[in-house]
Amino acid sequence: MTEIAPPSRAAALARLADFAPRMGRAYEAGRNHDPGPGARRDVSMLSPHVRHRLVTEGELVAAALKQHGPRAAEKFIQEVFWRSYWKGWLEMRPSVWTRYGQARDAALAAPPPGYEAALRGQTGIECFDAWARELVETGWLHNHARMWFASIWIFSLRLPWALGADVFLRHLLDADAASNTLSWRWVAGMQTRGKHYVARVENIARFTGGRFEPRGQLDEDPAPLDDGPAPAAAPLPAPDRVVEGPALLLLHEDDLHPESLDLGAARIVAVAGVVTKDRRSPLGAAPGARAFAEAAMEDALLRAAARYGVPASRVALEEVPGFAASHGAARIVTPWAPVGWTADALAGLPLLRVRRDWDSLCWPRATKGFFAFREHIPDLTEALVRSPAAA
Repeated sequence: MTEIAPPSRAAALARLADFAPRMGRAYEAGRNHDPGPGARRDVSMLSPHVRHRLVTEGELVAAALKQHGPRAAEKFIQEVFWRSYWKGWLEMRPSVWTRYGQARDAALAAPPPGYEAALRGQTGIECFDAWARELVETGWLHNHARMWFASIWIFSLRLPWALGADVFLRHLLDADAASNTLSWRWVAGMQTRGKHYVARVENIARFTGGRFEPRGQLDEDPAPLDDGPAPAAAPLPAPDRVVEGPALLLLHEDDLHPESLDLGAARIVAVAGVVTKDRRSPLGAAPGARAFAEAAMEDALLRAAARYGVPASRVALEEVPGFAASHGAARIVTPWAPVGWTADALAGLPLLRVRRDWDSLCWPRATKGFFAFREHIPDLTEALVRSPAAA
């Protein structure tokens, strides 16, 4: 279990079944260890599939509970909910995404010395350079390596955090606006003000099994960054009510599981798919990330066509209204796109946005830090996973 599974729901379900036996104590004990490419057994590597919802969060949690029960699977389940926490936090504070984009664009306009060397993996810090190359070559990094990478980028290389976040968004197969932006802010000390994450030689050596030990190369006593207090949480926007009648289902890369969408009384007459991966950054998306998103969309369109018995096609954003009209669709229905580049791209279209129960229950609880959110996980699990309506 050492490579990313192909970008399809069938492949994701097969990987989920293979990894389920390790979602309990093995995951808890081994999840922070990164033995390197080809040797990882205690992480699922399903994050690209969950990010595109080729599999849902509920399916992951249900598999962990069935195999191990709530106590042994607690750590794995918490990690699944982290993603929902980040999404909810940003959904209620969209200005943080806007501010990130402004900081990124300003830094890209005048990249600082050392930026290009970091991108090429030529800084002279062996571990960082290895992770930079792995990121470009595979589109994936172990979660612990992502934290070390971000910390070294910010505190040892003294590069703008927003440029590092942009590098991840362009290359990662599981690139997610909320998880990526807020994790980089957390490492920097801005998300939880004054509490930054510092990459330390001992920690890197321990959790890479001695593969790396960058003695004398890291700043292990940096001051955290600070961009002021976070904005207060705004009320979560309500989903739209879908009324009876012919509708176009518009799929996008944030939610590619049309089989489980609750579309109310809508009668789906056609399905369209838009892929917005090149809007992640002014520099677009890396080839691997682009290919994964496009193949995931093709898989979803095939499943949607089978589910609804209607035509399903990729379309350009500007062609969506005409495509809907050509199929007699009176309205366009789409799964909710959380704050990020896809939501930005769809903003000008006349859409009815439907939101999953998972998001509607999780997101409003992301008003404070994760530890406060974590207290809700047992109740959320009970409501979302152990009920017949879990999706």
